[in-house]
Amino acid sequence: MKIFPFQAWYPDFDLIASADSFFGSVREEYVTYKKAGFFNQSEQPALFFYQIKSATRTYTGLMCCTDISEFEKGNILKHEETLAAKEQKMIQLLVQRKALVKPVLLVYEKVKKINKLILNYIQNNPPLYSTYFDQDKQEHILWKITDKTIVEKVQKLFDKKVKSTYIADGHHRTTTMVLLNERLKDRQDIGNYNQLMVVLFGSDQLDLLEYNRVVEGLNETSPTIFMAKLANFFEIEILDTPEKPHQKHQITLLINREWYRLTWKKKVLKEYKEKEAILDVHLLNEKVLKGILNINDVRFDKRIDYVAGTKGLRGLEKATISNKNKIGFYLYPVKIDELMTLADRYQLLPPKSTYFEPRIKNGLVVKSLE
Repeated sequence: MKIFPFQAWYPDFDLIASADSFFGSVREEYVTYKKAGFFNQSEQPALFFYQIKSATRTYTGLMCCTDISEFEKGNILKHEETLAAKEQKMIQLLVQRKALVKPVLLVYEKVKKINKLILNYIQNNPPLYSTYFDQDKQEHILWKITDKTIVEKVQKLFDKKVKSTYIADGHHRTTTMVLLNERLKDRQDIGNYNQLMVVLFGSDQLDLLEYNRVVEGLNETSPTIFMAKLANFFEIEILDTPEKPHQKHQITLLINREWYRLTWKKKVLKEYKEKEAILDVHLLNEKVLKGILNINDVRFDKRIDYVAGTKGLRGLEKATISNKNKIGFYLYPVKIDELMTLADRYQLLPPKSTYFEPRIKNGLVVKSLE
């Protein structure tokens, strides 16, 4: 994969009293902040080594730019379908602010030489800056790389060793940039959309969590009838206390303030035995959301809400019990090798099927589209 340095805009930390407040609002307020002088442009293009330290582990990667053609050639692969409404909102944001305030998060099969190079550099050189986020209890640190020898070495390693990358976070930003590049390539007054700002993490530098569903599904049926229909597809066990699924092909269900463990029946799994990977999110969409609740396209149906795995069972419960007609589904996480296998075969997961840690903050580095 071909990568290159870029001329970035940095936040002026002398003007930032609260990292959580400032970077939490920069997505919508970037234009205002830039005009007010909260961002300054770097003097020269650079690559950036990027490290996130949490209470439990450290994640290390590379921030850079790549060309939209890398996506078009299949060197950047998506694994999830996108939501049309989110793409429209992203178009409005990008055209309005003419800047990328958050990189697309890409994952690649780990390469020991890349890990070694990055770690050696950050252990022996001071960072450009670091900032701490109180809400997440995380420190985000960036090293600026302008040394031509190191830049070229990193570029050669990625060109030679990294043939495929996979979008971990940023499907809508990527597809929107591709769309805008196609439509506006002759409209320089609106912006230049032929480059993506990305942050690349090896597969050993990310955690893959579940993305859960809350569905408004009891408007036209009772909990009793719904449970009877579920029994056609699942072995159902009552849970005295809420538990996450222990393994693949188990789902935890919350309905009518009661918890159940659902396990797919063997006859259901047998139907899909020829598939490259049998994913619970696919089965749930096909057998339950579509088959029982008549939700034919999850990309557009507004009855579905998504709850990230970081919020746990309590987050699912809070989102579900707010409405007596809602049902909560807690899923077992997709494995990263399953994701890569499907992406390599251009097979897509439904929207919001995966949740990656760490999460990149808006505004730590900005790339202008003007």
